[in-house]
Amino acid sequence: MDVCLQRLHAPPLRSAAQVPRRPHRPHRAPVTRPAGFDNCLYLDAQAASIRERLETADKLFLEFGGKLLYDFHAARVLPGYDPNIKMRLLHELRDQAEIILCIHAGHIERRKMRADFGITYDADAMKLVDDLHDHGLEVTAVIITCHEGRPAAEQFRRKLERRGLRVYAHAPIPGYPDDLTHIVSPNGYGALPLPPTTRPLVVVTAPGPGSGKLATCLAMLYHEHQAGRRAAYAKFETFPVWDLLPGHPLNLAYEAATADLGDTVQTDPFHLEATGRQATSYSREINAFPLLRTLLQRLGAAAPCRSPTDLGVNRIRAGITNEALIREASCQEIIRRHFRYACEYALGLTDSTTLERLDALMRRLDLQPDSRRVVAPARQAALDGAARQKGNLGVYCGAALELADGTLITGKNSPLMHAASSVVLNAIKHLAGIPDNIHLLPPAVTRSIGALKHDILGRKTESLSLNETLIALSISATLNPSAQAALECLKQLAGTEFHATHIPTPGDETGLKRLGIHVTCDPHFPSRNLLES
Repeated sequence: MDVCLQRLHAPPLRSAAQVPRRPHRPHRAPVTRPAGFDNCLYLDAQAASIRERLETADKLFLEFGGKLLYDFHAARVLPGYDPNIKMRLLHELRDQAEIILCIHAGHIERRKMRADFGITYDADAMKLVDDLHDHGLEVTAVIITCHEGRPAAEQFRRKLERRGLRVYAHAPIPGYPDDLTHIVSPNGYGALPLPPTTRPLVVVTAPGPGSGKLATCLAMLYHEHQAGRRAAYAKFETFPVWDLLPGHPLNLAYEAATADLGDTVQTDPFHLEATGRQATSYSREINAFPLLRTLLQRLGAAAPCRSPTDLGVNRIRAGITNEALIREASCQEIIRRHFRYACEYALGLTDSTTLERLDALMRRLDLQPDSRRVVAPARQAALDGAARQKGNLGVYCGAALELADGTLITGKNSPLMHAASSVVLNAIKHLAGIPDNIHLLPPAVTRSIGALKHDILGRKTESLSLNETLIALSISATLNPSAQAALECLKQLAGTEFHATHIPTPGDETGLKRLGIHVTCDPHFPSRNLLES
């Protein structure tokens, strides 16, 4: 039976001397979530598919679409999926492969952000190089695409070169992508400087989309063709899943994830015409294929290019072991995206067309916002806070968190802490078996942080964000065994579901992401201030 912990504050905290050494019940054993995806089955099938494609040419340029590392979208829609499985794949192919990393100069200049980590693309590129190195894989070179001598891109180039990396700058090709005669010529692809490659598989990856991976692959293909060597191009992209129907929730979850780009999942008409079999692709790929096919033909590509599907090497379906679980997880992801885009619209980050696309997907699958279990308890917590006048500065925020075993935990905001802080503390107390009448944070610590925020930093409120609360908890854990027991349970929050009635502040959002919690919220602001901290 679900347990809702509604109380935010307990009676006054007892002193350390009054706290018994074992005030809590034994920890609850971590719950193993059901899996619908087998990583080993997938890894075997995916590696075999790439090796099979390698047999068609002397060298294969493989464009890695999506995220090479930390693919949390895939992990959410495919329960059991290892978000770093592609790294394991590369490690299995390491004797045959080398890696090239692309980044668009404009992304560096505009400080384009990776939303899931809150870091810029250039920082993510450096992190990716470090992560690959930690896994025993080295980056052959970094290519800055569409480089026009912008100061930020030049600074990035110098930074990498002085750390021992080979960096190449690709200027924009005039007439790209329409003037094929100029593009496939010594003055087009032929004018781009490229790193020498020695292995049969060249993986081209990037921090995110629009980084110039395809153009880099085609430029290398041109140089191989000019040298008289047989080379091929292929694309490794997790979604959409080509051998599931376009209307499958897993593919519709991809459409939801790219709603801001206007992508739609469709039947691949080129594959249907060429083979008589149905396959799934997406609108951007289908629209771009005629031009890509012409380019590949001019470049003498060795691999087949009858359709977008033919160019792919995706074998994700081989790892699916429980389709019902995948369908449900995909529907939940669509609801998450619905909330995310609603908040981005409120923040001015997207337009109403994106929201309309999500609404259409929700209707198509007969989904409602409260089909997400944490939504109703969070909203009820806010209503309870308003009824009891227990918010902060006239704002009543509720939050709910669903643990791995289905237990629902709630919390509310107050002058002491944000709703996210409240619900996380309530959750770890529940997991550690700590009685509700024992506080985890010493008043002296919370008062000190509040004084710092108000008196020294000039903040308008002393209420603790989740980041601040976690720091206070770690301090308390040095003296309070209850706090230490609760602190040890934080890892069990990874992969849990969270909803708040208001947009999290930066201090809440960062803390929730670092804990690995899946976050949604209603598109309401947490205060009347235009700038939140």
